[in-house]
Amino acid sequence: MTTRRPAVFPPLRAILLALVALAEAVLPTAAEAGEDDRPNILFAIADDWSADHASIAGCSWVKTPAFDRVCREGVRFTNAFTSNPKCSPCRASILTGRNSWQLEEAANHFGLFPAKWPVYPDLLESAGYHVGSTGKGWGPGDFQAGGFSRNPAGPNYSRHRARPPFSGISNIDYARNFEAFLDDRDDGQPFCFWYGATEPHRSYEEGSGLRAGRDPKAVQVPSYYPDSPAIRSDLLDYALEVEWFDEHLGRMIDHLDAIGELDNTIILVTSDHGMPFPRVKGQIYEHGFHLPLAVRWGAKAPPGRVVDDFINVRDFAPTFLQAAGVPVPESVTGRGFLDLLTGTGPSPIDPPRDRMLVGKERHDLGRPLDAGYPVRALRTPEYLYIHNYEPDRWPAGNPETNYPNVDNSPTKTLLTSRFDDFYRLSFGKRPREELYRVSDDPDCVQNLAADPDHRALKERLRDEMEAMLRDEGDPRMIGMGWIFDSYEYVGSRNHSYDAWLRHHR
Repeated sequence: MTTRRPAVFPPLRAILLALVALAEAVLPTAAEAGEDDRPNILFAIADDWSADHASIAGCSWVKTPAFDRVCREGVRFTNAFTSNPKCSPCRASILTGRNSWQLEEAANHFGLFPAKWPVYPDLLESAGYHVGSTGKGWGPGDFQAGGFSRNPAGPNYSRHRARPPFSGISNIDYARNFEAFLDDRDDGQPFCFWYGATEPHRSYEEGSGLRAGRDPKAVQVPSYYPDSPAIRSDLLDYALEVEWFDEHLGRMIDHLDAIGELDNTIILVTSDHGMPFPRVKGQIYEHGFHLPLAVRWGAKAPPGRVVDDFINVRDFAPTFLQAAGVPVPESVTGRGFLDLLTGTGPSPIDPPRDRMLVGKERHDLGRPLDAGYPVRALRTPEYLYIHNYEPDRWPAGNPETNYPNVDNSPTKTLLTSRFDDFYRLSFGKRPREELYRVSDDPDCVQNLAADPDHRALKERLRDEMEAMLRDEGDPRMIGMGWIFDSYEYVGSRNHSYDAWLRHHR
C-alpha cells in the first residue's frame, strides 16, 4: 500500500485560479457592464439511476415527472455515458472534465482525489459565482489528502431535514437546502449548485415498493435475471428511491420558477451510473454506464428536442464553463456541447460524436493483493467491444469474500444461490474479449467475440479503442497498468481477502 501524500495545493491549480482572479481584477464584470446575464447552474445527479428508468423513456413502473419536464422543456440526450460506472471515479470525471484513466488515484473507488487539476465549481466561484452543494458531492474517498480543503463539489448545505416515507431514504431535505443556499447569495449573483441525492443508492427498506401499492407485474425484468417475485419487489424498492430524487428536483424547479430565475438557469439532470444491482453498477455493460441526461436552459435551448450524439460526463465541466464565459483549462479533455444544447452547431456535428471509451480499474476490494478488475471498452452506435485484461480474476470480487463489488440485495442473494446461467452472467469469470450488438442486444447477453463472422470487426474495434486510449495517455496502454493497483484504498477493509484469511486461520 502506498503512503498517503500530505495535503498540498498544487502549483498548476493555483496558477489557473490566480489567472481567473487577475482577469476579474482587470476586466469589468458582466454586472459592471450592465449585462450580467450569466446563467445559473443547477446540476442534479442521482446516485445509481439507470438510463431507461424514467417515464419519458417508456418505463411504466418508475414515475419521473420532474425529469420528464426538463426533457419536454429542454433537450433529452439519449446517448449519455460515464467513462467509469462507479461513484467517485465518475464524479471526479465530472468535476475535472477528464477521463477516468487520466485521473491517477481518482480513477479508483475509495481513493484519493488529487487537486492538481482544477474543478469547475472552484473556477466558477473565482469568477464570481455563488457555489454550493447538498447531499453527496464527490466521494467516497479522501479529497483532503489529495489537496482539497473542502469537498470539490462545493460547500455543503444539508442542515435542513425531511421525514422520508421509508427507511433507507436520506432524511436530508435537498430542496429546502437549495432554498437556503439561494438565500445566502448576494443580490443578482449567479449560482452554481450541486444537488447530489444519495438515492437510489442502497440500502432499501425491503418490500417498501409493495407496501406503497406498486404493481410488481408492471416491472420489466432484464433478461440477465430470472423472473422472480423477489427481484420484482427489489426493483420496486429501487423505483421509490428514484422517485424521491425526482420529487426534490421538481421542488427545486418550482422554486426557481417562483422567484423568476428558471429560464436563466441551466438545469442538467443525470446519474453517475446504473442501478445498484448485479451486472449493472460497476460493470462495463450497457446498463452500467449508459446514463439518463436532460438539460433545460429556457429559450437558449429550444425545447422538446431529442439528441442522439454521444455525450460523456467529462463534457459537463467545459459546457458549464463555456456557458458562464469562464476560460476552460487546458487540463480539461472533455468536449463542451453548447452547440448541441442550443441547436446552433452544424449538422451533422464535425467531428462526429459517435464513439465512447469506457473503463474501470479497482472499485472495491475482494481479491488477493487488493487487485482490481481492469477493463477498457469502446461503444459505437451499434456495438460494444470490451477487453477484460485479467480474465482469470472474478469480476465481482472473489466468491469467498461474497462478491463485494456488488451491493448486497435480495437480487444478489437469489442469484448467488443458483449457480446457473443467471449466476454466471453477473458473477462468473468472463472471457478476455466481449462483443455485443447493443442496437439489438441492450442487455448484452449474446457475446459475439468468438463468432468468426465478427472477427474482423472485433479486431478493428480493438485497434480503434487502443489508439484512442494511447492518445489519452492511458497508463495501461504503455505497460503501466499495475500503477492503478498500487494506489491507496481508503475505504473499509472488512471485506478484503486478507481480512477473510485472518478470520479463517
